[in-house]
Amino acid sequence: MNKKVLWIGIPIAVIVIVIWSLVSWYIGTRNMLVHLEESVSSNWAEVDNQLQRRSDLIPNLVSTVRGYAAHEHDIFTSIAESRARLAGAGGVAETAEASAQLESALSRLLVIVENYPQLKADQNFIRLQDELAGTENRLAVARRRYNEGVREFNTRIRFFPASFVANQMGLERQPYFEISEAAREAPIVTF
Repeated sequence: MNKKVLWIGIPIAVIVIVIWSLVSWYIGTRNMLVHLEESVSSNWAEVDNQLQRRSDLIPNLVSTVRGYAAHEHDIFTSIAESRARLAGAGGVAETAEASAQLESALSRLLVIVENYPQLKADQNFIRLQDELAGTENRLAVARRRYNEGVREFNTRIRFFPASFVANQMGLERQPYFEISEAAREAPIVTF
């Protein structure tokens, strides 16, 4: 009788261990994917936060420059349009393109500043330019972190066997924050 219980007990124990292992793996994989998805969302929120910070600094910078370079109307219009487009951007790709357009307009503004030595010495302008430079650095770091998070997330949801859990959860690849080809070209400023 003892041998019969042993023969039945061992397979049941093995089945319980296998089921427990599979359930543990599933829960661990699902939790890891949820963590990565939230990390991507958090990193995107930081990119969005830095874009908003830059957008908030720009009116102050423009008004400071406008006092010195009132006849440079085109650049101010371009900055306003770019800023509005960035504020209304819907997704990662649209935000990246709008951000690149705004960066191009800002670089043209800073080139124009070179023609106004009094402006370059103005303390408000210097402070705003430093704030903008700091914001651009934080934005670059935030974009890099976002893209690293996206790379990790996209890799994990494609790995076998975690891809089964990702498919069951309805997870899809996230887009990278990339600039458009047109934004890769240096801006041309003519006087």
